[in-house]
Amino acid sequence: MNLREWFVAVKNLAIGRSRNFYDTKMFHKTSLIALFAWVGLGADGLSSSCYGPETAYLALGNHTFLSLFVAAATMITIVVICASYSQIIEAFPGGGGGYVVASKLLSPTAGVVSGCALIGDYILTIAISVASGTDAMFSLLPESWLEYKTAFAAVGIGLLTLLNLRGVRESVLVWVPVFFLFVISYAVGIAYGIVAHASALPNVVHGLASDVHTDYTQIGLWGLIVVILQSYSMGAGTYTGIEAVSNSVSALREPRVQTGKRTMAYMGTSLALVVGGLLLVYLLFRVQPVAGKTLNAVLFEQITLSWPPILAHGFVIAALASSAALLFIAAQTGFLGGPRVLANMAVDRWMPTRFASLSDRLVTQNGVLLMGAAALVVVFFTQAAVSILVVLYSINVFITFTLSQLGMVRHWWFERTRQPAWKRKLFLNGFGMLLTGGILISLCVVKFSEGGWATILVTGLLIGAAFWIKRHYKQTQHQLQRLNELVVVANLDRDNATDKGPGAKCDPNARTAVFLVNGFNGLGLHTLLAVIRMFPKVYQNFVFLQVGVLDAGNFKGVREVENLREHSRREVERYAAYMRRQGFYAEAHFGIGTDVADEAAKLCEEVAHRFPQSQFFAGQLVFKDESFLTRWLHNHTVFELQRRLYQNGWPMLILPIQV
Repeated sequence: MNLREWFVAVKNLAIGRSRNFYDTKMFHKTSLIALFAWVGLGADGLSSSCYGPETAYLALGNHTFLSLFVAAATMITIVVICASYSQIIEAFPGGGGGYVVASKLLSPTAGVVSGCALIGDYILTIAISVASGTDAMFSLLPESWLEYKTAFAAVGIGLLTLLNLRGVRESVLVWVPVFFLFVISYAVGIAYGIVAHASALPNVVHGLASDVHTDYTQIGLWGLIVVILQSYSMGAGTYTGIEAVSNSVSALREPRVQTGKRTMAYMGTSLALVVGGLLLVYLLFRVQPVAGKTLNAVLFEQITLSWPPILAHGFVIAALASSAALLFIAAQTGFLGGPRVLANMAVDRWMPTRFASLSDRLVTQNGVLLMGAAALVVVFFTQAAVSILVVLYSINVFITFTLSQLGMVRHWWFERTRQPAWKRKLFLNGFGMLLTGGILISLCVVKFSEGGWATILVTGLLIGAAFWIKRHYKQTQHQLQRLNELVVVANLDRDNATDKGPGAKCDPNARTAVFLVNGFNGLGLHTLLAVIRMFPKVYQNFVFLQVGVLDAGNFKGVREVENLREHSRREVERYAAYMRRQGFYAEAHFGIGTDVADEAAKLCEEVAHRFPQSQFFAGQLVFKDESFLTRWLHNHTVFELQRRLYQNGWPMLILPIQV
């Protein structure tokens, strides 16, 4: 076995074998039903109950009875955001979430801000989920083990990255038992805690009234409101992940809109009940923080004090272990949503186009790797400290929340003459906008000096990079317009041609020029005409090869794949028709795939066997001021293909096209 074969064997073992995208049932096999989507996409929201309620409760200090107000406000906010995002799923069934909503309903600039904010949020989602999961896991271990916490978190991110390279469905199914263990253990714990202290509920109501009266006397009405709002905003991490379903609609089972709305219902109901229940049970048990343990760990230990020791110990371990595992599952949201946002922005040329590429497992591999690497940097930089990460967290997602709601308000206003229920829909999104906008302002004020400025700075730099990338691609496209003038000339030649025949007869042993093209455009025609000028009367046969690239922009259904096949066939056939009109023998071949080099190599091999005297040609853009960044922003597949052809003894000439 050569090096490449060894690499393929290891890759197949670790990630899995290539998928057959010609399989008409592929979308069915790789998509998620609502139950599995709840696990993969809803875990982020549900897992926030492991740190969101705790952060909100501790932010109250001695005003613990006010947690009932915070619980009510939090549950209302969850319901409103989930309902408003269900409307977004209905209005944008193709997915894309906050980036697409802001781009289409507000402006491309707003879309870039929303998209970059989401990317930052998903990176932090992975980091804080894994760090919190590590905390929950280490709550069960001796305190002396804490020095290994950062290394454990890093290994967790690495394993999750590898798992997500296998595919969406595979990365979710493995977590289903653990997810439902968490749901059951928390439901039992909260229900038992409330029932066991049912007799204390009147005292809670009395304590709330007394606490409100005392606080009102000491700090006044505004002081009371500030305490509640600070706790409410500090628990804002509870709402992160709600937007993930709208970002990943394309990963859901048909009918996608219904599946997405059902997933939102599962997510909103479970999250509201768990968060509200935890805040109530914290109060009932008067839970106090203990060093080295999460507040939930302390709570469950107190809940099970009267239980038989074996049962109590087993329940606490099951609840905390499932909490830790769920937090790792929550990182899935970052790995599922982040690469999709990157891919959507790459399709629109706000991010490098390579982020729209799919692997042979039909995964946005580059996006997954970037999210994993960025999360690793964050974890090492913060030493996996949840107290630091929670400060950096949440701001970005509320930027997206607010822009999305604003876009939908504008949408319903313009649709008011065509949408009978526009007032209800506008009110829901408008109320959601006020809630999320208020939380965003509170977070920026409260968290800015504590480290929130770092999140805003990094997001701002990412936005600046997106505009630079877009500017570069636009400049390149403008320069390529000069080459595309050749297309007009070729079309005029077709219209004026008198000989419409099939061209010359095929002689397989004659000299054959084989061109790798990508659409009937100026780049391909420039390469073709340059070869004819350099080698006049040398080649009798002309063969044109094109690979239609399956990426995140077109891999959305069977129909889109068929459209890509037809488009590739039509474009490459235009070259062959052009050369036939010049009196040469010409033919065209095409394929579709996720890896251009692999598919092109297969086509080249077939042609080389049919035409032994083949010479391969391809054009490559060359920039006057080329740098590492410009090289990274553009495709250099032809060099990889040239290397493979050389290994087989087939010559390939790459013609530089300067722009």
